Amino acid sequence: MLTQAERGCLVIADISGYTGLLVSSELEHAQDALRDLIQAVVGQLRPQFRLAKLEGDAAFVYSLAESPDGQQLMDTLEGAYFAFRRRLDAISRATTCDCNACLRLPSLNLKMLAHYGSFVRERVFGTEELTGADVIVVHRLLKNSVVATMELDGYLLLTDACVAAARLGAQALGLIEHEEEVEGIGLVHGWVHNLQAAWGREQDQRRVRVSERQTAARLELDLPVPPPSAWQYLSAPDLRLRWQPGVMALTQDLANGRRGVGMVNHCVHGEGATLEEVLDWRPFEYSTLRSTMPGGAAFVSTTELTPTPDGTHILIRFQRPPSARQRAAMESMGPMLLDLYQQSLRRLQEVVESDVAESASAGAAETDAISA
Repeated sequence: MLTQAERGCLVIADISGYTGLLVSSELEHAQDALRDLIQAVVGQLRPQFRLAKLEGDAAFVYSLAESPDGQQLMDTLEGAYFAFRRRLDAISRATTCDCNACLRLPSLNLKMLAHYGSFVRERVFGTEELTGADVIVVHRLLKNSVVATMELDGYLLLTDACVAAARLGAQALGLIEHEEEVEGIGLVHGWVHNLQAAWGREQDQRRVRVSERQTAARLELDLPVPPPSAWQYLSAPDLRLRWQPGVMALTQDLANGRRGVGMVNHCVHGEGATLEEVLDWRPFEYSTLRSTMPGGAAFVSTTELTPTPDGTHILIRFQRPPSARQRAAMESMGPMLLDLYQQSLRRLQEVVESDVAESASAGAAETDAISA
């Protein structure tokens, strides 16, 4: 039996408007749409989160982490909302049915609640259940006043406990302060992120991606982890320092408190530094950077992540410089640059494979302890 208290992030993704859809629509069509939407959301939340339970029109998920990475948390939760909206739009466009369920689909939205705290995993009739006061908190926050006070149907409500654990700068991120009186718990302070506005920005953001036709050189490798984990290895400063040879320090000037377009990485190599400006940023899918090396030579590259049955395929495309002067500079530095990247990628593969092996060993030990 799992009785030891653990700490982690608790998240509920709840489809709003679905109950009204059920009571006034064809049940079979409504259920088909719900299944598609829930699968899209849960698929995006994995593997950062484990599915605890499907609760009607909601998914309850959790992660085990003493100090969750705030940037990855926001990217993952935003990504789940984007996946929901894309799937909803696709279903709405594809349907030719004029039943009430299909006609009312565009009225659906997604709200998300995120809390951090303690819980116990227990086996109940062969099924894992999460229990504890913090589990109650996140569930009772489903009934809140965000819609009434802010007129938002698509939002993320993060409790203070979650913001603190993930070390998020709530004000820098533009989050809206909010309080809820929770039955049996008392006053819960938190912050609201407008997911509808984030979705609008996602749609408006210009795509910058090195195409095959623009490619001067390319590098590829496969990692035994899913795209969200591979993305973290490629973007988190502490992880990059583990696999980039010669990089002594890496700092990030964040754009509006988040990793994304406009962010600048400072990669310090001895007395010099390479500056990486983010031109496009699609978490877990691809990113495009303009890298300026000591001395002024610059190049643009796109790193693409594609899920595979065994993990993630990574493809890096280096753009052919547009001017003759830039091409001449890159021709002289190109072999050295590619060799440096190849060294880095080999080291990245070693680090990831070592981490995966260590995690598998720890998981086996936990399974043995549970069985005992």
